[in-house]
Amino acid sequence: MSTDLDLAVDLLRATPTHENRSDGQLRAWAAIALAYGDELAAGTDSAANEDVQVVEREGGIRRDEILVAEHHGDTVTVYTDSLTRLEKLAAENGFQVSREALRTAAIAHELAHRRLDVRELNRRLGHTALRLGPFRMRGHVAGAEEIAAHRFAHHRSGLGVSPLLLTAALAGGN
Repeated sequence: MSTDLDLAVDLLRATPTHENRSDGQLRAWAAIALAYGDELAAGTDSAANEDVQVVEREGGIRRDEILVAEHHGDTVTVYTDSLTRLEKLAAENGFQVSREALRTAAIAHELAHRRLDVRELNRRLGHTALRLGPFRMRGHVAGAEEIAAHRFAHHRSGLGVSPLLLTAALAGGN
């Protein structure tokens, strides 16, 4: 079975801006993003859902994507049709997860995006987008925020399976 590090590397590798990156570079970035997600989860009260309103509705399954949840301001929208699809996919793959744990993970994932300090994550990743003599411009590593948010959600949800594994199963066309 793949580890979270392997799954995170696969997620980065599938990101168009990383197609020419070495496996070593992707593994290093994935490890940093996972550690940042661990740190973010450890530094928070796991019982608190901040001051967010959670709204449930249909409409997460679209032609080219499955959106499980999203946040706008102080509202997290959880898409019940996507939860149903994810719950079915989990069962088909033999993953023991409850609908409530999936819902909790989706909300936690969105809370992680609210808490992430993108500048700090980029600093840790150390990617240089541009260098002019002694001047260096930090670059953004596409996908790193998602990896950190997935890891945070795993810690906060009680899921018995990694959200990265569920994402990989979704991406596999199921």
